Amino acid sequence: MIIDAHTHIFPESICDEREAYFEGEPEFKLLYESPKSKLVNADTLVAEMDAQGVDVSITFGFPWHHPEIFKANNDYIMDAVARYPDRIKGLCCLDVFADNAVDEVERCISGGLSGVGELAFYQGGFGADTLDRLHPIMTICREKNLPVVIHTNEPIGHMYPGKTPNTLAQIYEMIKRFAGNNIVLAHWGGGIFFYMLMKKEVRETLANVYFDTAASPFLYTPEIYSVAESIAGAEKILWGTDYPLIKPDRYFREIEKSGVSETAAKQMMGENAACVFSIT
Repeated sequence: MIIDAHTHIFPESICDEREAYFEGEPEFKLLYESPKSKLVNADTLVAEMDAQGVDVSITFGFPWHHPEIFKANNDYIMDAVARYPDRIKGLCCLDVFADNAVDEVERCISGGLSGVGELAFYQGGFGADTLDRLHPIMTICREKNLPVVIHTNEPIGHMYPGKTPNTLAQIYEMIKRFAGNNIVLAHWGGGIFFYMLMKKEVRETLANVYFDTAASPFLYTPEIYSVAESIAGAEKILWGTDYPLIKPDRYFREIEKSGVSETAAKQMMGENAACVFSIT
């Protein structure tokens, strides 16, 4: 089974009239102001899955600031899951600073969603106030054994839309605070897995952490797969495309070039996500 652990979908109203959603949503405008930045609905996602040979996709919307928008996007995710129960698993996505954030998480989980994410903190990284707002949401997911997907990125190198000011130290402190949660760090966790080579503490701290490959072709050479397997273990890697940003076939070519074994590739491209997201 091939599982894409990181995709985004939006209601047709947002896909067709994105400009109407820019006000008060600077991060959405930054990422999607260009018409080259694709927005797709559930039907388009499933059609692309069929064309690319993907069995199941984990999908979510965007961490909107306006509660009425993230509620509508989450409603759309729940509807997509109901329409494609064997193809799509959805996550609740929202702004954790919204007054109704905890209620929304509980509503979405009761509505059939499989966890929370992709949570992103584009302006300030993981400060103390962010961790405090995350706490009740992480508690819900820990008690229900549901994963949380969190946007991370490498703190050095070239700038690009959506690159946050997070530091590896901030990411690490977040993981330590929520050590009992199953956490998926998007975009290779900003490279934090490299520190699993340290002799003390780090590997144990990251015991419940997984790393997805979203946007990898834009960030790393194909060797990242074999390097990550060597350091973290193939069982810690979840193949995710960030579709529609990049289509699956580009990843297929890179994984083939990477030198990982067929067994490791199967783990990365489906077996691990099946365990994390309870897909049978």
